[in-house]
Amino acid sequence: MRKKIVAGNWKMNMDYSEGLSLFSEIVNMVRDEKKGDQQAIICAPYIHLNSLAKLGGTTVHIGAQNCHQNESGAFTGEISAKMVKSVGCSYVIIGHSERRQYCAENDLLLAEKTKAALAHDLIPIFCIGETLDERNNGDYFEVIKSQLTNGIFDLPAADFAKVVIAYEPVWAIGTGLTASSDQAQEVHAFIRAEIAAKFGAEVAEGISILYGGSCNPKNAAELFAQPDIDGGLIGGASLKSRDFTDIVKAFNS
Repeated sequence: MRKKIVAGNWKMNMDYSEGLSLFSEIVNMVRDEKKGDQQAIICAPYIHLNSLAKLGGTTVHIGAQNCHQNESGAFTGEISAKMVKSVGCSYVIIGHSERRQYCAENDLLLAEKTKAALAHDLIPIFCIGETLDERNNGDYFEVIKSQLTNGIFDLPAADFAKVVIAYEPVWAIGTGLTASSDQAQEVHAFIRAEIAAKFGAEVAEGISILYGGSCNPKNAAELFAQPDIDGGLIGGASLKSRDFTDIVKAFNS
């Protein structure tokens, strides 16, 4: 059975004390209000990870927003998957569109990062998605297939089955625009079909595919009701404890 997941991505927000305060609120609210088996995750800046992992317990899991592809070495300012795991993380985001855009991370590099994460028993949240031009030109299926093929489709089936995929239409991140539930479902179904073609139906049915693109408390339930949408990768709404918890609760009904 596929995991139902709501993963918050704080991006470059929250100083240390702000992060502790917000996370404490989230943990308490999720513990009190979540009724199902959905999993809540917070992917925070590196400065928070160790402290949040100690506070979260089994209520809210912790993830990093990135990791380096190498185990160690002269890579000033970088953090390895081994380091991320050592502070208590269970997850790591790989290939967020902002990393692809601002840091020129391509699919081949992201493939290396994914393998590094898996080698240290971290669950990669592997992000894919099209730009507005690619959407308007009708190229989005081709773009998504290429990102899957070059990024994670060379993994052994057993390793691939551990990955979480996040579909994030770049045109809907931080813009206030959101793919309709039908648009999102169309792409999620395409992703699952591509996985089935590569790894078989059993693997495809076990993979959690999240929607990431201005998901909020108002649209979460409609999005999560779609048959191939297994949760969300949440940006701005994860910076407000009430909003994030309400998105987690969207699975309650």
